[in-house]
Amino acid sequence: MKPLLVLLVASAIVLTITHAISGGWDYVIAGNLGMAAMLVFTSLGHFIYSQGMMLMVPSFIPGKRMLVYVTGVVEALFAIGLCIPSTRRLSADLLVLFFLLILPANINAAYKSVDYQTATYEGRGVNYLWLRIPMQVFFIVWTAYFGLIIEQNY
Repeated sequence: MKPLLVLLVASAIVLTITHAISGGWDYVIAGNLGMAAMLVFTSLGHFIYSQGMMLMVPSFIPGKRMLVYVTGVVEALFAIGLCIPSTRRLSADLLVLFFLLILPANINAAYKSVDYQTATYEGRGVNYLWLRIPMQVFFIVWTAYFGLIIEQNY
């Protein structure tokens, strides 16, 4: 839920600032910078809560710590890529794919009741998926809209 809040608040702040500066509403900039802020926020979690994030990764996947760190760096790179108009399209394409690829880890974490912040199995459990899956779909749609579709007409 925190990433969603970061996305929406950051986008609203950027939208307000761009309107104050230019007199117009720049939804493309606000949408992409909001997603970039969210990605920086979630990327930091990969390093701050790496032990708990490792619990989210399915057991059959080797190199969990390295995978957590690499995906944290990848999220930071996507954040940068969304901020650069010439790399926005590719970044958005790859970010949509990334969101699809990490969904199984989020489902696995819910089934195992992982609390990544405390690195325990005392999390919200399967009921969290009622929030997490629609939120993941929202992130995909947001990225596709602001990074792919609207960018073509901008």
